[in-house]
Amino acid sequence: MYFDSLQALLFMEGHGAYVWFVYLVTVLVIAAVLIAPVRRRKRLLARLNAELGQSQTSSRGSKA
Repeated sequence: MYFDSLQALLFMEGHGAYVWFVYLVTVLVIAAVLIAPVRRRKRLLARLNAELGQSQTSSRGSKA
């Protein structure tokens, strides 16, 4: 194995803070890329559902 201990893995000869920060940022960006479309789709479907409900309510009122 490249590192002799867990401490060596975390410290990485003084570069550990930078390396692990970059890994964290990368994971957060990938998570945002995966989650954003799902949230956007839910908002769109909710908005379309609300508009459909309004149009059905207004068409019922005009027929009476």
